[in-house]
Amino acid sequence: MSEGTVRHERWFRAVWRWHFYAGLFCLPFILWLSVTGGIYLFKPQIEGWLYAPYTHVATPGRSMLAPEQIVATGTAAVPGAVLHKYILPEAPDDAVQLLVGSGAEETRVWVHPQTGKVLKTVSEEDRFMRVIFRLHGELLAGKWGSALVEIAACWTIVLLLTGLFLWWPRGRKGKGLGGILWPRLRAGRRIFWRDLHAVIGLWVSIGAIFLIVSGLPWAKNWGDYLKQVRIATGTAVVRQDWSAGSEADAAARADLDKGVRAMLDEHAEHHGMTMVHVAPKGPALDRVVAKAKTLGLATPAEVSPPTKAGGRWLVQSQAEDRTRRVSVEIGDDGAVIGSQGFGDRHWIDRAVGFGVAVHEGAWLGLLNQLVNLLVLIGLVLLAVSSAVLWWRRRPQGVLGAPTPKDPLRHSWALVGLAILLGVLMPLFGITLALAAAFDQAARRVAPRTARWLGLRRLSNL
Repeated sequence: MSEGTVRHERWFRAVWRWHFYAGLFCLPFILWLSVTGGIYLFKPQIEGWLYAPYTHVATPGRSMLAPEQIVATGTAAVPGAVLHKYILPEAPDDAVQLLVGSGAEETRVWVHPQTGKVLKTVSEEDRFMRVIFRLHGELLAGKWGSALVEIAACWTIVLLLTGLFLWWPRGRKGKGLGGILWPRLRAGRRIFWRDLHAVIGLWVSIGAIFLIVSGLPWAKNWGDYLKQVRIATGTAVVRQDWSAGSEADAAARADLDKGVRAMLDEHAEHHGMTMVHVAPKGPALDRVVAKAKTLGLATPAEVSPPTKAGGRWLVQSQAEDRTRRVSVEIGDDGAVIGSQGFGDRHWIDRAVGFGVAVHEGAWLGLLNQLVNLLVLIGLVLLAVSSAVLWWRRRPQGVLGAPTPKDPLRHSWALVGLAILLGVLMPLFGITLALAAAFDQAARRVAPRTARWLGLRRLSNL
């Protein structure tokens, strides 16, 4: 065997080992994120079914209540709450949805547009799709869950890249494309599972990496990292159009609540009155809502009250497809003061917004949802086939990781790639350093553990 072949075999074995360890850690997360992500993909259809009883509730020919009356009823249904958002009905005869809150707690209220009857109230964070959203991004564990998901996402990228390296055809001249572009179905179970794993990995890698990268801005640590980079480069914005985690969302709700209450208190003092309810100034709300209905914003559109003296009302499209979102500022008199569309935003915000829209399956509607679903199904099959391959080949008494072939010379290209990935994904860099330190420590001070993990060859013990 030539020196070049031996060197290649050592590097192939090293990459295989890191692929194995990355897969061992990422497998449960891949399954979890694929299932929860698959559910969240169909948010519009699921919520359309869940909230169908609150659509088309108005009686034709009967007069509608003014927005101020609807808000007074809705806020009264949640003691101590103030209006956070008035959501324009998608159809004229739909119930009006309000987001009312106290501090960081928000409640969604459905109000009949003619009778003022409260049809339903539910804590915003307890809504089914909000729970799925937090399960997907944070495991219902706040910033620590977000960090764990982010680490798994970063290592899944490494898992896919190392998988492509292992898949790359070598020495197959004249053997056809079976096992490369499609699995060989008649070569036995062992070959079938190996081919299935390799071929699916090839076809879903690009889509999976895109889904992972486009989801990183939601992660608490990577999102903060991006924000700091933008501050340092002078590209930061006052308000970003995606969630920075449940804690940041709660802080934003608390700030909004504090601002609205300050405005209400100031309004009451100005008129020498004692507050008897906590709805915003009615006539202004009526004018703003009337104007907002004429703007033709993509649904759903939300009206948010001012949070400081002389402030403006914000009418904002919350369309699932973020490329269609527009924000409009309106004065108390109902006049449009300014607006910002998707094309007016910084290119970073446009890039993230587009990525989020595709990630959520909202860019091309059902087609986007189905393509994403195929990628997620592919990831599930990858995880399942990897478990089957491991189970079938595992030796007795050890974990079954590919054993190293020492000595392994450094590759500056690989070192450079690892550093680049560590800079782009800091939590990957930190966990890679910890894994490498554990590797070396286990080899030296815990030989039995190292043998079980596959960090040392049997002949080295």
